Amino acid sequence: MDKRFKLNINNKRLSEVIKLTIIALLLTLEIIICAQYVTLFIANGGIMKLVFVMVCCVLLAVFETVDSFVINNFAAKMVFYGLDSIILLFLCLLTGNSYLSALYCIVLTQFYISVDDFKKNVILFCVSCGLFVVSFIGGWFMVNQNVSAYQSMVEIAGGIFFGIFIIAIHCLVTNFLLKFYSNNVQLRYALKVADESRAQLQEVYEQLSETAVFEERNRIAKDIHDNAGHSMTTVIMQTEAAKLLIDNNPEEAKNRIISANIQAKNALEQMRESVHLLAGRAQTKTLREEIEEIIAQTIDGTELKIRCDLQDVSVGAEEYRFILNSVKECIANGVRHGKATAFYIEMKNNLSEVGLLISDNGEGTDGKIEEGFGLKSIREKVEALGGNCSFSSEAGEGFEVVINLPMNNKKQECSDD
Repeated sequence: MDKRFKLNINNKRLSEVIKLTIIALLLTLEIIICAQYVTLFIANGGIMKLVFVMVCCVLLAVFETVDSFVINNFAAKMVFYGLDSIILLFLCLLTGNSYLSALYCIVLTQFYISVDDFKKNVILFCVSCGLFVVSFIGGWFMVNQNVSAYQSMVEIAGGIFFGIFIIAIHCLVTNFLLKFYSNNVQLRYALKVADESRAQLQEVYEQLSETAVFEERNRIAKDIHDNAGHSMTTVIMQTEAAKLLIDNNPEEAKNRIISANIQAKNALEQMRESVHLLAGRAQTKTLREEIEEIIAQTIDGTELKIRCDLQDVSVGAEEYRFILNSVKECIANGVRHGKATAFYIEMKNNLSEVGLLISDNGEGTDGKIEEGFGLKSIREKVEALGGNCSFSSEAGEGFEVVINLPMNNKKQECSDD
């Protein structure tokens, strides 16, 4: 909306009511003027003078009506104001200043409404004061020709002062009311726009919230499918292999059963975590506590040895889940593929990143490391999170996984174990 509020454009109905009211006041005042001089002019043989007064009143009313409802251009309005001033001068010369200040106030009101510029209104007020003075003095001498000079000066000065005072008060009050009204309209409009914007933002926020919920649920479902599903498949494969080996190779069958046990526990824990997320429960354990619990569950009922050096670190929810899944995957891979019996897990706060190291004493591998489903998932996820990882192994020397994740400027709370 334009900063300069124009009453006759932005609220046409109110503007028309005000203009009609002004025309009605003008007609009422002209009727009073004509009625006041009917008897006087007829008695003194001044019928022609009365006709001139009535013609001036009609012309003034016509000009004001056209100016109010037809003319919009400022220059054209000034032309009509000049015509109004000439008619007011004639009325003043014919009637002797009767209601001159009131007529000027009525004529100026229409201009104040149409021109939304206080400087222009002040200039118009000053011009009107000059024209009022000229008209008043001319009308005084036309009617009061036999009055002494001193009395004329006193009455003229008093009349001019009173008339200018009335016109000045009218100018201030009218412009103040118009400004107050325009500010009120702008404020109401701004509040309406703000309410509409707030409603739109609320709608967008709700849509985004719903989208975020759906995306999170899809992500959790994918985690269950990719991680828990993979773990359960591995459990089935390990137990099937153990059944085949239990007679010919009991030690290998035992390792297979241990690996399947770890995978089953991991799958159960992942499903529990996913159910908690779907239920909207907040994570209550720290990352360090969760890893310690994974270690405790893994070594429970098995002969595995796991040492750890863990620091407390604060990471995002996605990084949190990734680190836990990586620990589970690396332990399961070490037992299943490397026949590892011992592990070392280290988690450190390295200034701007979290460092995670998982190594085992398994058989290792000689030559190029073939990345299966588990290792490939770890690499892809860590790269998606803006970090990096490396896998290293030598025959008979076990397997080592190093993961570095950026802290993303999150607040960290670290303490040595």
